[in-house]
Amino acid sequence: MFLDLTLRRNAKLIDYSIYLHQAGLIEPDTYVIDLDTIIENGRLMLAEANRQNIDLLVMSKQYGRNPFVTAELMKEGFKGTVAVDFREAKVLYENGIPLTHIGHLVQIPSHLVPAFVEMNPEFITVYSTQKAKEINEACRKLGKKQKIFLRLVNEGDILYPAQYGGFYLKDLQSVVPEILKLSNLIIDGVTTFPCFLYEKSKGEIVATPNAETLRKGKEILKERFGIDITHMNMPSSTCTHLIEMIKENGGTQGEPGHGLMGTTPMHAVKDLAERPAMVYVSEISHTIDGQSYCYGGGHYRRSHMENALVGKKLDSAVKVSVEMPDTESIDYYIGLNKELPVGDTVVMSFRSQVFVTRSNVGVVKGLAGGTPELVGIFDSQGKETGR
Repeated sequence: MFLDLTLRRNAKLIDYSIYLHQAGLIEPDTYVIDLDTIIENGRLMLAEANRQNIDLLVMSKQYGRNPFVTAELMKEGFKGTVAVDFREAKVLYENGIPLTHIGHLVQIPSHLVPAFVEMNPEFITVYSTQKAKEINEACRKLGKKQKIFLRLVNEGDILYPAQYGGFYLKDLQSVVPEILKLSNLIIDGVTTFPCFLYEKSKGEIVATPNAETLRKGKEILKERFGIDITHMNMPSSTCTHLIEMIKENGGTQGEPGHGLMGTTPMHAVKDLAERPAMVYVSEISHTIDGQSYCYGGGHYRRSHMENALVGKKLDSAVKVSVEMPDTESIDYYIGLNKELPVGDTVVMSFRSQVFVTRSNVGVVKGLAGGTPELVGIFDSQGKETGR
């Protein structure tokens, strides 16, 4: 999906990744992150966000919840981080990274609520009055107040499978009074997902019906309950190009993840401000029936794997087509449409969700200045495993 783009805009990353594998410094099934580029992408995004008065919360799941990369991004001035689930929140907190927003997309499990409230996140998203009551009780025992976001949904919204949940607008009349009784909670914002998506036919990122749901929800909270919410959290596709649109739609927060790596769907078809900052590295394991097979482990069913570069050096690498693994099968191997030498390096660039894989993550710096260095190797959940 992003291989040609990466070759054109960040060939140094591919070249060094091949070297790392051929030198035995990284294993097959390793994502390699270009720290210099991801930081530069972040700076570009922050500059536009500051102009538009939009807060940006880093979403780290796409690059394996990597604490080293995330900590470096925090130094650039991001508002904080958003944890997609409770395990990501633990990784961020244990590494001393500001934990700003938790509970969206995944709610905090009941027995973990007290511990997570003690982590002092600025915002917690709730999907139910029951979860709000659990958070309120934990706050009452700690003698603190907690800002919460309501996750809003409406008929006609885009909701992905396995991500259902929230308060329907039609139910706010009965729900909000119940939450207002909880004296240790403050309704401070609303959120949903996805608020924006790339539309191929228009060649542009557009607002989804979900964005209008947030605007209507904000009006209901003000008109019926006198609640002036502070934040409209509007995730999905956050990149420099989108920030003005967040502002135009009433948003106050974005959550860059793929945008930081230059790998949103729109990046695949247009040269946006951000450059690609991550590739996937494997190795030819064997050949059979005119095809080669490289080691798998990094497959994500929406990755849109298409092509790979294979070789021992960039200048002699060949481009081949990739056979996408069947979603019903374990990706022990990934097929390539040509017989190639066993041991050759395979480099791909596609849409990632590293945290759902069994991959390693290698972080490199110094590519921009011509002094590349592998600074750490981590597992897919953000734990350092070697250098």
